[in-house]
Amino acid sequence: MRPLIIFLLLLLSGLLPANGQGSKIQDVSPDDFEIVLPPLSVLIDSATIHNPMIKFREHEVNAKASNLQSQKNYWIRNLGVQADMRYGTFDIFTSNATDGQNPYIYASRSNQLNYGVGAFIKFPFYDFVNRKNQIKQATSELGQAASMADAQLSELRQSIITHYNDVLLKQKMLKIKSRSLGNARINMEMVEAEFTNGHVTVSEYARISEIASSAEADFESAKSELITSLMILEEMVGFKINVSNNSGK
Repeated sequence: MRPLIIFLLLLLSGLLPANGQGSKIQDVSPDDFEIVLPPLSVLIDSATIHNPMIKFREHEVNAKASNLQSQKNYWIRNLGVQADMRYGTFDIFTSNATDGQNPYIYASRSNQLNYGVGAFIKFPFYDFVNRKNQIKQATSELGQAASMADAQLSELRQSIITHYNDVLLKQKMLKIKSRSLGNARINMEMVEAEFTNGHVTVSEYARISEIASSAEADFESAKSELITSLMILEEMVGFKINVSNNSGK
């Protein structure tokens, strides 16, 4: 009964849905529903769009590409146009001295606007020597970011493939466990009838009862694993996967 208890704890803690896809699986027999998985390529494309790490890697590549372009254009900062403008009141003092006479001092005041415009070119020696290394470093950083993005995408694809096949496997396992549980219940009913009539010993009844309980626990565990696997795949691809109800057929 331990798997059943774990399943109930997961349900109460919110890890398994009380409504939605999980409830569709919980409330019907495995023979009455079918998980309709979209093509694997559709799941991979959707997961690529919704995965935060893929978006992060894409932004990182864009940032490194911008940095490389900035390094290539870095020399432009050594070219420029400089303008200067000043406005204010200027006091001008002049003196005129003649031999044998007292110096004559003349003062004047005027408001003036002074401005100047010019171009400049600088040739920093460090930039000239280290120019090639700066561009090489920026190019390497861009290559590293692109490689990390490709690795992240490959890892995501592998994960989607794994979970895709895991859902298919767990759905098949649930149906197998369901048939085993059905057989165990039928066997249990027959043993109960024979036990009531005194045709079966207590030890045999206990053995069949334990087999039935184990089959039920295995069934609940398989159901929990299927629901969990399906929810993880839905979380990765960013949409709900269709669970069709075949009970009406």
